Amino acid sequence: MGVEGFYVLVAGVAVFVGAIVQGGVGFGLGLVAAPLITVLDPSVMPGAVQIVNVTLPLFTLAAEWRRVDWRGLGFALLGRLPGSALGALVVVYVSTRVLGLFVGLMVLVAVAVTASAVAVPRNGATLAGAGFISGITGTATGIGGPPMGIVYQHAKGPQIRATLALYFFLSAAQSLALLAAVGKLPARSALAGAVLIPFMVAGFAVSGPLRRFLDGGRVRAGILAVAAMSALVLIGQSLGS
Repeated sequence: MGVEGFYVLVAGVAVFVGAIVQGGVGFGLGLVAAPLITVLDPSVMPGAVQIVNVTLPLFTLAAEWRRVDWRGLGFALLGRLPGSALGALVVVYVSTRVLGLFVGLMVLVAVAVTASAVAVPRNGATLAGAGFISGITGTATGIGGPPMGIVYQHAKGPQIRATLALYFFLSAAQSLALLAAVGKLPARSALAGAVLIPFMVAGFAVSGPLRRFLDGGRVRAGILAVAAMSALVLIGQSLGS
């Protein structure tokens, strides 16, 4: 097996597993796929993951689009716009190592606080703030789900998945446009992401049992677990770079 074949196999498995997680919880693809792809070939990041990120939500929306929280989505996107722009500048001018370490620590604190029964209010301010942070980290690192997941942790599973799916579709498209504008989306990144889409489709196709399991009153625990893992991955990736 050549180098390219090895990349496709390993990255494809990561995308497959990430699609299963996101298909059940509403986010998590970047958690699994972004670190491995970065290790395999950092030159295609974050564009390769964003190509997959813009595609996966379409499958969730096809099944659950009626459950979108339109008001919450609007506030989140309002915060995402400046966050994505700042994330694109981070890619060009700032160390993503420092960003990943800081955000990872903040997410761990947020998970610890909310897990101790302290509820995060879901209002315009918290949604816009989550969208802003998600815009920065999603554009710069490919992992943008935890802030939004924490704010939506008390919603029903279908509403979480549908709202985050539309949010991630629009935000990934925005991130791709901004990366292209600052010269950080080479054709090689787009191709690397495109070849991983079949693995993503397969992962989503087998995520049904996880959705049903989480919708039985376990979706909040699933969100906090994935958010904590995302934070640990960001911290580990930052310390190791």
